[in-house]
Amino acid sequence: MAIHHEKNEIRYLNPQIAEIRKKKYCRFKKAGIKYIDYKDPEFLKRFLNEQGKILPRRLTGTSLKYQRKVSQAIKRARHLALLPFVTDLLK
Repeated sequence: MAIHHEKNEIRYLNPQIAEIRKKKYCRFKKAGIKYIDYKDPEFLKRFLNEQGKILPRRLTGTSLKYQRKVSQAIKRARHLALLPFVTDLLK
């Protein structure tokens, strides 16, 4: 039994998956938000992980200008005890 394959045909065990990533965008620029309120902990929780750490720009897509404002607002909210410094299972 001879199995004939063409020489330029490439076979894979697993199907190839083309990674299609959505373009990251700054939600503040898109919505036209100028001021990030530190007194709104529910909004700021979107930028924290389960341990209460600030999520990096590469995960949230926030621009540098607004990432600085977000981190400053989170730090102010922590100082006023609106957000925890450290926690387990924040969300």
